[in-house]
This record gives sequence, structure tokens and C-alpha cells, in this order.
Amino acid sequence: MQFTIEKRTLSEAVGNLQRAVSTKTSIPALEGILIRTGEEKIILSAYDLEIGMQTELPAVITEPGAIILTAKLFSEIVRKSPAEDLTVETDDRFTATITSGVSCFTIIGMNAAEFPEFPKITDTDTVSLPSNVLKSMIRQTLFAVADSNAKPIHQGSLFKIEDNVLDVVSVDGYRLALRREAIQYAGSLDFVVPGKTLGEVLKLLRDDDSTVEIFPSRRHILFKIDNYTVLSALLEGEFLDYKAALPKDSKTEAIVTTRTLIDSVERVSLLITDRLKSPVRCVFSEDTIKLLCATTMGRANDQIEAKITGEPIEIGFNNKYLLDALRAAESDEVRMQLGSPISPMLILPKEGDAFSFLVLPVRLRSEI
Repeated sequence: MQFTIEKRTLSEAVGNLQRAVSTKTSIPALEGILIRTGEEKIILSAYDLEIGMQTELPAVITEPGAIILTAKLFSEIVRKSPAEDLTVETDDRFTATITSGVSCFTIIGMNAAEFPEFPKITDTDTVSLPSNVLKSMIRQTLFAVADSNAKPIHQGSLFKIEDNVLDVVSVDGYRLALRREAIQYAGSLDFVVPGKTLGEVLKLLRDDDSTVEIFPSRRHILFKIDNYTVLSALLEGEFLDYKAALPKDSKTEAIVTTRTLIDSVERVSLLITDRLKSPVRCVFSEDTIKLLCATTMGRANDQIEAKITGEPIEIGFNNKYLLDALRAAESDEVRMQLGSPISPMLILPKEGDAFSFLVLPVRLRSEI
């Protein structure tokens, strides 16, 4: 095999694919990137048996062939190559010679036949939506994916389509994030994508309206993003009935400037550390939200203006969970709905229901 390719293009692609390379495995081929030649292109593949990633790059092909090269070493060689182009040449003993300007490396590769095949995606429909929409939906829900494996199904986000509306939902037992968007898909469909996969997809998505295609099957899912293909296993199990979990009524509602509330929570959280944990106490009354916090380090209080309707209420929250939800809102103002000091708070846009964030309260022990 022999080909010549632009260094910048190859470096970017190898950097992206390296995230799908296995770091701890007994199968040496999984620590590498499979390089195959096509017609005036090369095809790069990486697969850790959970996530697979593939891309095609334009190249000048002198001799066709295929090889597996250790991802970490190959990535560093490409990144630090001195010239704008580089040439990769392999022989029958799976030795690769990489030349760029006056720089030349000879490294040992592996037989391409040792690379595992990607699972075949068959009998699947296509879900299409703009890249910037999918990026927003993942970004606004990924923070609530569960870290714990107590319920593995919650280590991913639920994608549920009904009546031309896509809901993306994440839940971890302490908070829930729901993002809703109208799409062109008349049928009903639901599947759970691992959070790890969505994190990688998020890095590839662009902030434009280019089309992303999603191909869900019974056990796997395929994302087509520009010239990248991302393959992943789906999670199996019974996901939380999120519609039943959302509060149906509230006794208090507050409309507040998102950035102002974030700044206030951050200020009173200065006394909270990993060792000194304490809830942020929030008092909603008379168009004012008072925030208070006390630890053995000291006390802090702050207040901001808000448009409040309904009954006064005092409620406590884990500062991190509250901040995560507010930062994910990505809107100038939010609407906060509360039922009681022990009921979850719902954070919504000022108008509509494009997103819904549910944050469980923390029981308050004594007055500050």
C-alpha cells in the first residue's frame, strides 16, 4: 500500500478516531486504526467493541492495500510531521514507512484481517435532523446522564419519537433533563444511546443546519455526520416513565434572568467544598429570591430580583445539580415552578416547553 495525503486533514481525522480506540484490551488490533485504500481516498476505522468510528479522506493512491497502525504512535507521528503532506508506504511484512519532508519513520503494523468487523445495521428507518438541532438536544441533556451503573439503562439518553416530535431524555435519580423538538418523522420510535457515545457524537457535530442521519436498529445505532460514521451498541432495559415524573401543577412560579441566578448561586457556593457539603437554601417571596448557605467555614447570603407568583416557599438544592440545570438552559430567562419544599422543581423556558429540567430538593435541617 502507498498513498500521499494532506497532513492537516489526516491529523484531524486520526485525532477524532483515537477516541474510539480501546486503551485496555487483550486484542492488539483494537489499539490501532485500520487504514484501507479506496478510489482516490483512504478509509480510517477505529472500534473498541462499544463505539466504532469511520471516516473517508481524499488521498493520492499509488498502490492499494490495508494495514492496522497503533493509534497513539501514528497520531503523534502525523501531528508532528514537518511538511504539509505525508506519504505512507507498507510492505508484505506489515511494516509502514511514513515520510514527511526530511522526516521518516518506520513502524511495525498489523495485518488488517485482525481488525473486527463492524456490526451490520439492517432493517432500520432513517431519522434526519439538522446538526445544530441535534447538538443542542444532546448538550442540554447529557449532563443528567447517570454516572452510576446501579441502573445501566440510565447511563444513556432516551430518544423517543411520537407524532413528529423528538424527545431526548436523561435521568440520574437526582435530576431529569428533557429536550423536545419537532422533526419530520411520522412514525413512533424509541431507543437509548449510551452517554459515552453521545459525548463523542457531540464533538463531531457542527453549529450549522447540515443534515445528520441516524439509523437505529434493534441493538445498534449509526450516526452519519459529514464524512464520519459513528456506530454504537444501544442500551437495553426499561427507561423511567419521564412523562409521569414531571409535575403537573405548581403553587409557586418564578421568572428570573438565568445568568443573574447562576452568578448568585456561584457566589453562595464559595463556602461549599467536596469536604464541606451544604445545600443552597432558596427563599422565594415578594419578587425576590434570597439565597443562603452555611458550612463550618462560614455563612453567605445573596438575593436577586425575580417575577414571582403564588405562595412563598423555602427550599434547598444541591448547588451542583442546580447550576448544571441552569447552565444547560441556554436561554436569557427561565421559568421555575415549585410545588412544596420536598417536591422537585421544574425549570422551563420563559415560554413554551422546548426543555424541561427537573431538580430534586435537599431537605433543610435548621434555620440559618
